[in-house]
Amino acid sequence: MTVPAQTRQRRLRIPLAAVLAFAGASLPVHAATIATVASPGKVLNVEIDLSKEGRISYRVQRNGKPVITDSLLGLRLRDGAQLFPWFQLQGQQTSTVDDTWEQPWGESRTVRNHYSELRTQFAETGRDQRRMDIVFRVFDDGVGFRYEFPKQPKQQELAIQGEFTEFTLADPASAKAWWIPAGEWNRYEQIYRTTPLDNVGIAHTPITIKLGDGTHVAFHEAALVDYSGMWLQRIDSGKFRAVLSPTSTGAVLKQAPFHTPWRTIQIAADAGKLYESSNLILNLNEPNKLGDVSWFKPAKYVGVWWGMHLDTQSWGVGPKHGATTEYTTRMIDFAAEHGFRGVLVEGWNTGWDKDWFANGWVFDFLKPTPDFDLEKLAAYARSKGVHLIGHHETACAVSHYERQMKDAFALYERLGIDVIKTGYVCDAGQIERQEKKNGPVIREWHDSQWNSNHHLRVVTEAAKRHIAINAHEPIKDTGLRRTYPNWISREGARGMEYNAWGEPPNPPEHEAMLVFTRMLSGPMDFTPGVLSLVGKNGMPIQTTIAKQLALYVVLYSPVQMAADLPENYEKHMDAFQFIKDVPADWEITRVSNGEVGDYATIVRKDRNSADWYLGSVTDENPRTLKVRLDFLEPGRAYEAQIYRDAKDSSYQGEKRFRFEKETRQVTAKDTLTLRLAPGGGQAIRFVAPR
Repeated sequence: MTVPAQTRQRRLRIPLAAVLAFAGASLPVHAATIATVASPGKVLNVEIDLSKEGRISYRVQRNGKPVITDSLLGLRLRDGAQLFPWFQLQGQQTSTVDDTWEQPWGESRTVRNHYSELRTQFAETGRDQRRMDIVFRVFDDGVGFRYEFPKQPKQQELAIQGEFTEFTLADPASAKAWWIPAGEWNRYEQIYRTTPLDNVGIAHTPITIKLGDGTHVAFHEAALVDYSGMWLQRIDSGKFRAVLSPTSTGAVLKQAPFHTPWRTIQIAADAGKLYESSNLILNLNEPNKLGDVSWFKPAKYVGVWWGMHLDTQSWGVGPKHGATTEYTTRMIDFAAEHGFRGVLVEGWNTGWDKDWFANGWVFDFLKPTPDFDLEKLAAYARSKGVHLIGHHETACAVSHYERQMKDAFALYERLGIDVIKTGYVCDAGQIERQEKKNGPVIREWHDSQWNSNHHLRVVTEAAKRHIAINAHEPIKDTGLRRTYPNWISREGARGMEYNAWGEPPNPPEHEAMLVFTRMLSGPMDFTPGVLSLVGKNGMPIQTTIAKQLALYVVLYSPVQMAADLPENYEKHMDAFQFIKDVPADWEITRVSNGEVGDYATIVRKDRNSADWYLGSVTDENPRTLKVRLDFLEPGRAYEAQIYRDAKDSSYQGEKRFRFEKETRQVTAKDTLTLRLAPGGGQAIRFVAPR
């Protein structure tokens, strides 16, 4: 949840040059290759070089063609020290792993983890004699590498102020990038930019790049634990360097032995394969540490939420208060009638009446407002087969929240509330940390080392109570849902709320952009399904009804919201049927076609039936797309329930409401023609014979 721009009380502007600047480094000549490793299918090859000055670098080729050219490796420590030059190779080992693991929930049930690993050991030749391992894991569709530090002969604690880690693209001249800037006040909630590569400044990851030959490359990170998030700064044509999100301590503090997060490079022939083969991030995370998590049920939900963004309801107590016993009862009844498992309630607890955005220390996560009977509503929901979804907005008073967290989770466990939406609404760099009660307040960034640890404290504590976490205004996703499967979803980009009051609202290309950028990192709670197609004060949403339906397939989350008001669904029951039918957990996912920011067509198989679902979306341009149905089981006739734009639909004006529904028989031998209106989409349910 994000508050409209006009209600913000403060904005943070920092001199990024002062934060990010450090001594540059250029690759020395006379470097020799000392190690090499190929992916299992010989698609990718990585070479490690060492110069006469002891500087380490790497290169990546795909099918023998350079993708990443000479790129430096190393770290910059506090007080000007470096883990950069004067290294000697001490040893190297290679190994191969090929196994398959099952996701308890996800885009696909099974994930193959097949890679070649190269482990290299280095030691300094100088007086400090520090040791550093660099580990590469090379998959056919990407590369992950990280720094590992064993116990040191002289220095056990390292204060890391920056990295010399580089990513140098081999063919930058005609490359195009899709990215959002890092170090800005609005976190990750920004409109994606489409620019030549040389126009990129300092970017959040994932950042997606299309090279001149059509190869797609995405830079990101995996397993961000006890470390600051990585930004990327372009320092030369085609050359990027890792920059660590600022932290209050001035450095990332680590005690040997430790390792950094994985730096990742996903490489694919086209945009569709970049998303479809995106298991690299998950595979670089540790396996499930929680054991049996069958208590979490992927599902759809409704909520006391959209009315606040329309300003017809309020979070605070008063004549427009949304979270009342009466209104929540109505929402529970609506959920039960239409088969939704969850009802999200925002504004249920005390603290919203004051200037909560400027002062999250007023929130009480145990005390309901006088007009909200939490105990009664939880019991009523259970009697209807519905679960309340909890809401913990911190307004970034994070230490204040942590002091109440265990008791708040215990309350929810007792009431049968097994999913919580957390929130961190504040400007970037304004996370509030307080080591001792009534002590000084320290500011942190959303992706600082301290706040990355905070999120894991929340997730692990919630897991003890069989509670799942859906974080908004979060730290970015780096695949930790594999290790902690109760970290089910998050926001981390512009969601549907920006269509209520955003200035500007999300453009028609937004969702087709998210598929190949933000969604490479993991699930997003986008909150689709607004069939009224209007935001605050009647502002038109730049979409069609069919596109709103398609988003349930295109943008994955194991918790999917039907975001609109009940009365609006009652006006659009034909379209609403698809929202009721579409599942939130999948057996198989495939990308039929797509281009970054232009269009995307995704098909997914339901994990709990033989049905398939298709979602296709476009930008402001109309599209005619061909989709082969060879994903269907051969020899069976399926009923295709098609929800599509009418011939004269458009995302503009009254044409956005024009919508058609058709039913026909199809088989795996058929090819469908999808006609998408400007800003439109299409959704199809393929019902298998029973």
